[in-house]
Amino acid sequence: MKMTLRWFGSDVDSVPLKYIRQIPGVKGVVTTLYDIPAGEVWPKERIRAINDEVEQFDLKILGIESVNIHDAIKVGLPERDHYIENYIKTLKNLSSEGIHLVCYNFMPVFDWTRSDLAKEREDGSTVLSYNQDIIDQINPTDMFKQIDTKSNGFVLPGWEPERMARIQSLFKMYKNVDSIKLFENLKYFLEAIMPTCEKYGVKMAIHPDDPAWPVFDLPRIVTDKEKLLKIISLVDSPYNGVTLCTGSLGSNPENDIPDIIRSLGSRIHFAHVRNVRHLEKGKFDEAAHLSSDGSLNMYEIMKAFYDIGFDGIMRPDHGRAIWDEKSMPGYGLYDRALGVAYLNGLWEAIIKQNMLPKDSGKEFFIHRLDKLLVH
Repeated sequence: MKMTLRWFGSDVDSVPLKYIRQIPGVKGVVTTLYDIPAGEVWPKERIRAINDEVEQFDLKILGIESVNIHDAIKVGLPERDHYIENYIKTLKNLSSEGIHLVCYNFMPVFDWTRSDLAKEREDGSTVLSYNQDIIDQINPTDMFKQIDTKSNGFVLPGWEPERMARIQSLFKMYKNVDSIKLFENLKYFLEAIMPTCEKYGVKMAIHPDDPAWPVFDLPRIVTDKEKLLKIISLVDSPYNGVTLCTGSLGSNPENDIPDIIRSLGSRIHFAHVRNVRHLEKGKFDEAAHLSSDGSLNMYEIMKAFYDIGFDGIMRPDHGRAIWDEKSMPGYGLYDRALGVAYLNGLWEAIIKQNMLPKDSGKEFFIHRLDKLLVH
C-alpha cells in the first residue's frame, strides 16, 4: 500500500508540499492540472513541470485526480469522439511522464453534493454534511451559491465557476439521459480508451457517486457493489478499475464496504478512506477517521484491503476543519495528517497480527513457553 495525500497545486492548495513531506508514511501525492478545462489535452510540458515541482520535495506524483470527462462523452453527443481522442492523448502524455493512475467520475452535472460545507460539531470542529431535506428545498440552479458561501474562498473541484455558469444548459443536456444511457456512454468511453491504457500501462479508476443515490433527479450509476461489478465487466481489462471511496459508498448504510472491497479485489486501483456518521436516511455527517467517531468500522475496512493484497495507492479522504485552520473544505492539513497516522497504524497492526502464530489464548501461551524452554 502506498499512502498519499491529495494536493491541488501550489497556486491553489493551502497545504505546501514541504508540510506533506513531513507526514510519516506519505510516499507521494495525487494531483491535477486544475486550470485545464475538461476535454482539452494536457500538454507534456505542464505535466513535467508539476512532476518536477513535486519531486523537489522527495515526493512522487502517484496518480491524477482527476482528468475530467467532457459532458459530450457522458451525454453521448456526436462530438464525443473528438473529446475521447483528446483524452487518449492526455493518457499518453501522462504515461510518458511516469504517471500511470487516473481517477475519474461519470457523474452528471455535479461531481459531489453537500448541503453544508462547515457544519459545526459538538467538539467545535466543522465537517461536510448532507441533509436530503435541505437539498430538496434548493433549486439546483442555486446550488453553486449554496456551496460557494462556505468554500473559504477556494475553488472546489467539480464546482468551478465556469462550469456552474452553464448549470441550466447542463441540466438541458442531461434531460434525456437515464441510467441505462449513462451506462452505455460509459461503456463507449471505456472501449475507446482501454487499448491505450493497456499499451501504456495506465490504470483507470472510476470514483463512486457522492452521495450514493440520485440527486435532483439526475441518474447515478456508481453507487453499490452490483453497479461497480457491472462497470468492471463492461470492458474486462485489468486497467478498467475502481477508486474505492469508503465515504461515498458509505453514505448509504446498506453498502457493506468490506464486502465490496473483497468482491472487487484487484480491480481496486485507488482507495479513498474516510469515515461518515449516519444520522438517518438521507442524512450524514463526515467524521474523523477514527472508527468510534463515525459509523464505519475502519479496522474491518483496512483488514479487507489487506486480505485482497492491496498494493495500490491510498489516501485519507476529507478531514474535519480543526485547530482554526483555513483551507479548502475537507482538505486541510491537520485532520488529514491525523487520518494518515491512524490508517498507517491500523495497517501496521494488521500486518503484524498476521505475522504472529495462529495460536491464541492458552495455546499461544504454551507455544511461547515451549520456545523459551528450548532456549
